[in-house]
Amino acid sequence: MKNIIVATNTPFNGSLLTYKVEAEPKKGVHVLAPLGKRVVNGWVVGLDESEVDSNKLKEVDIDGDATLNINQHEMELLQWMSSYYHYPLGQLINDILPKSMKRPRETDVEESTPRELENLTTLQADVYQSLCRKFENGFSRQLVHGVTGSGKTHIYLHLMKDMLKKNKSILFLLPEINLTPQFYRKFQEVLGCPVRVYSSETSASDKYLLRQNLKLQNTAQVILGVRSSVFLPIENLGLIIVDEEHDSSFKQDDRCTYNARDIAIKRASMLNIPVVLGSATPSMESYTAAKKSNDYHAIRERVHGFKMPKIEIVDQRASSDDKTSSSEHWPLTRATIESIYQAKQKGEQALVFINRLGFSSYIQCSSCGHQFQCLNCSTNMRYFKSRSELACQTCGNKTPMPKMCPECSCLTLTQKGYGTEKIVEVLSKVIPELVVERFDRDEIKNIEQLKQSLERFSRQEVDVLVGTQMLSKGHNFEKVNTVIVLGIDQQLNFPDFRAMERAWQTLVQVSGRSGRFGSESQVLVQTHSPEHPLFSHVVNHHFDEFYQEELDLRQRANCPPISKMAAIYMTYKDKNELIKQSMHFSDWAQGLQEHHFKNVDVLGPRPALMEKRVNKFTWCLMLRSHQVNDMHSFISAAQVYLSRVKGLHVKTDIDPQVIL
Repeated sequence: MKNIIVATNTPFNGSLLTYKVEAEPKKGVHVLAPLGKRVVNGWVVGLDESEVDSNKLKEVDIDGDATLNINQHEMELLQWMSSYYHYPLGQLINDILPKSMKRPRETDVEESTPRELENLTTLQADVYQSLCRKFENGFSRQLVHGVTGSGKTHIYLHLMKDMLKKNKSILFLLPEINLTPQFYRKFQEVLGCPVRVYSSETSASDKYLLRQNLKLQNTAQVILGVRSSVFLPIENLGLIIVDEEHDSSFKQDDRCTYNARDIAIKRASMLNIPVVLGSATPSMESYTAAKKSNDYHAIRERVHGFKMPKIEIVDQRASSDDKTSSSEHWPLTRATIESIYQAKQKGEQALVFINRLGFSSYIQCSSCGHQFQCLNCSTNMRYFKSRSELACQTCGNKTPMPKMCPECSCLTLTQKGYGTEKIVEVLSKVIPELVVERFDRDEIKNIEQLKQSLERFSRQEVDVLVGTQMLSKGHNFEKVNTVIVLGIDQQLNFPDFRAMERAWQTLVQVSGRSGRFGSESQVLVQTHSPEHPLFSHVVNHHFDEFYQEELDLRQRANCPPISKMAAIYMTYKDKNELIKQSMHFSDWAQGLQEHHFKNVDVLGPRPALMEKRVNKFTWCLMLRSHQVNDMHSFISAAQVYLSRVKGLHVKTDIDPQVIL
């Protein structure tokens, strides 16, 4: 009998437990491990060299199906992730693998005769040739910073063609599922190889089948997927492309808080292959790193000499009848209403962006001021008029729209704020001939509904799409030359050091949907703060100026990318006990910092932005340092300390995207 260390699907002991087995299996082999009264998934990590009596150990069963085995490269990558993100290895492996063991009937992957790729423009060719030279060195991390409509995808396609000729596969990462249909069609048209899609719409059994096929086949193909596809076992991988690399959707919030962009870079490094990051609005981290290493490639112009849209900042304070919700067209101004009307008259279409769902943000009693909060979470419930209900966007709790105030019995309940549903109603009333549809996750729940909505808009059966972030990313709408942006003030005033970066990215990305096919185009941004310095950069398309100004601010504040940050979240069912334990932990952390880690800043503790979520309370402690290794050592010690507190749930977030 051999004693082996197995990474099991359990948080106990960091998921690493010792078992015995008849014959020594290879590292990464999937086993079924007894744990208490149940059997859990496990993966062999190696031999246990300690002198443990085999008679005291339980025996594992080796799974005969190799599909869930982890190869050497996968194991090395996942062990690095487990260490970097402070997350148990066995749970991490279990999280990323298909949950179904059903073997579906295999279907044929479409093959097609590819059409010739169009030639690159001069600017595109310069970037392409520069990338090809960089690729000769094996691993490299290249950033393509191209304005919206500059043809970044066209450069990707030429690079992908080159890799396919070398019988190398490509992993193409997208931030969200709603972008996959257009890329899938494009890849099918021009690449002439199997294109496989991996997303939340892919069933568990189909994910299992894809993993099985990737392990058995060595033919060149393209994997098009969202963040979790970065873990697929692509044997002959030659290139990874991360489009919209700045997007926060690449960051997982629950379980292991990894960023798929960063995992793609690490995987490319381990395989000694190139990775290309692309965006019209790169993250500060990627922009700074690429500039420093001379791996930065900029395209400042749209293809065919098409002009960037004219951006107008609309002062919502300018007109008295725009200030109150009693106005017929509130929250839209007369200027934005007129621009949409003119677009309709010219046979064009328009987009209205507002990153809020529902009809109004919350309901308030006009007499006593009572607000209708979710019973489970510390957030106001949003009003959905079409369903006549209040709904919590955090836990999903729903209740019928109340008829009176529960505190004072007043019958006058005021709707505060607005969302996509409200904008649709206003536009339909003010311009009755308009056909207006919503484009948000409340209206579009699956990929089929997404395709249908985009097809209706493409056929010009719809005049205006009113949408959230789903609307801002990567779409090419031929007849859209008018874009309206609402609610940007909320982003500008968000209490986070990345607020300006996110507002910049939103404005540039949404603006980029306008005028992509050469017509004169406009973007109207409604705001109560027209003098804000960010708008000058946006209006004048000052890319480098914005990044330099933002970097100067980060240096003064000692925030990423100048330093590294981590967050330790503590969640408990009792608020008072949580506060008590958070204070104890803070005192301990300050002592640890003073005696052993003077270059690690300890910030907090303080309540999370949403302190109460699904009837549990969360507080957090922030860490900041220039010494990455010291910060990780600090976190390891903190996890040991917090593990002693019974009932306390602890989550560690490395490189958090939102500082709560």
